[in-house]
Amino acid sequence: MLASTKLATLGLLKNARVFNLVADSAWRRKRLLILCYHGISLEDEHLWRPALFMSSDVLEQRLETLRKGSYSVLPLGEALQRLKAGNLPRRGVALTFDDGTYDFYKQAYPRLRSFGFPVTVYQTTYHTDYERPVFNLICSYMLWQRRADVLPAAPELGVAEPLDLRTELGRHRVVRALIERAERESMTGRQKDQVAGRLARLLGIDYEALAAKRILQLMNATELGEVARAGLDVQLHTHRHQTPLDEALFRREITDNRDRIRSLTGNEAVHFCYPSGVHRPEFLAWLKKENVISATTCDAGLATAQSNPLLLPRFVDTARRSTTEFESWLAGVGDLLARRRAATQHYVPPRD
Repeated sequence: MLASTKLATLGLLKNARVFNLVADSAWRRKRLLILCYHGISLEDEHLWRPALFMSSDVLEQRLETLRKGSYSVLPLGEALQRLKAGNLPRRGVALTFDDGTYDFYKQAYPRLRSFGFPVTVYQTTYHTDYERPVFNLICSYMLWQRRADVLPAAPELGVAEPLDLRTELGRHRVVRALIERAERESMTGRQKDQVAGRLARLLGIDYEALAAKRILQLMNATELGEVARAGLDVQLHTHRHQTPLDEALFRREITDNRDRIRSLTGNEAVHFCYPSGVHRPEFLAWLKKENVISATTCDAGLATAQSNPLLLPRFVDTARRSTTEFESWLAGVGDLLARRRAATQHYVPPRD
């Protein structure tokens, strides 16, 4: 009910041309909208996780909205410099994609190039060298593929209870059990991939055929080097998509990530994105020691010159967002009406 009321209100404001008035206001010109995207489906991933993926058609519509609305899409580094200097162009926007997945390379990047829009990719790098599906994600996706079923317990996989795959909670419990076993046994990436293969056999899925589609994989070294040479801005997202609570381990994630990005792209990365949006007060000092000059969150909002550069807000765009809601954030109305800004902070333990 609340969502439908909000959407109706936004529709009324749009029809009354309030969106345009706010978008062209002096208030909006002092603010930068940093858009956040994750995956663009190769097949049906947006049906599996609409909060993480969207279809290529929806992305195309978003880019067309930016073009038709005459939004000034800037490279992230330039946008942040101009925000601080107070000389942003009208309707300033920066585009960011988290993780650096293969679907970005296949689906998003060609479309961004056709529109002529600059983009920053926050790249995790462990899976650029280990070209296999990300363990927890591929397990979740395969379980979703069998979402009508209840299967016997699989103690050989560390799952002691029957696999009730009919609900998201039931599937989550299975994934959690797989992850906990992998952590207990300190599995390597290769060992976890073998577990995923055994899970696939239990589910009646051809794991190698699925892996060959590159679903839930990252860009490999060749692909990342190719897009970097074409002008893609590649920035920090940790090496293993984790933020350890120990300073030395946290900083190692940054240095490993930066070293690999440098070796593949020649770029000296200085901008950072918190994996899964998780940020803690102690992280800021550690990032400063690693000469990181900006860090983006998943907290909702428009960035201003007064924003903490290591806690920059973004608008996370997903398949669940309507076109009207998207347009409201482009204009700035969404920011003015936002009731909940802070993203849920769930610490994500190490994965690889």
